[in-house]
Amino acid sequence: MFLLALGRPSDAELVRRFQGGDRDALREIVLRYQDRIFRLCVRWLGDAAVAEETAQDIFVALFRSLPGFRGEAQLSTFVFRVAVNHNKNRRAYRRRRKDGEHEPIDRPGTEDRPARQFASDGPDASDAVFRTQAERLVHAALDMLDEETRQILLLRDVEDLPYEEIAEILDLPRGTVKSRLHRARAQLAVVLGRQLAPEDVNG
Repeated sequence: MFLLALGRPSDAELVRRFQGGDRDALREIVLRYQDRIFRLCVRWLGDAAVAEETAQDIFVALFRSLPGFRGEAQLSTFVFRVAVNHNKNRRAYRRRRKDGEHEPIDRPGTEDRPARQFASDGPDASDAVFRTQAERLVHAALDMLDEETRQILLLRDVEDLPYEEIAEILDLPRGTVKSRLHRARAQLAVVLGRQLAPEDVNG
């Protein structure tokens, strides 16, 4: 309602337009979600360049899957579900490879890639996300957690998604999301406590 009152099309309207052949509707969807998805990728992967590639791949995947989207869930839920799967796969691949930032992976062609520039003004776009030392410590702590724990924290405490939407994205009952989030926050607190504890000094 609020979007319509401002003259902005709803997500559902943009999907209908895209499915009807309006490529501009996809550009509007990309503009609407690109910053949130890029931020999620940076926080999930911890590397701005890899996050940029992953975000682009996510929107390519959306381009290819939206024709079959039937609105069983909100578009935002659909977008974040695709984003979660891509980030999990990319992170798992990087952990297996453990050989640097330029791993050779099969990526889709660019001929149908939605236009999107994720570049920053500085040498490291992650600086725009991790503005303080505290945020960097939190990211380092997140990196030590298992994937299930990380994704709950990122979706709720970073993206501030409602429990119901997280439940749909992860295909979990709402109660399970809440209980896992409680455990995840406790685990994060323990890891942060270890990082912030003063080091033992001998002599």
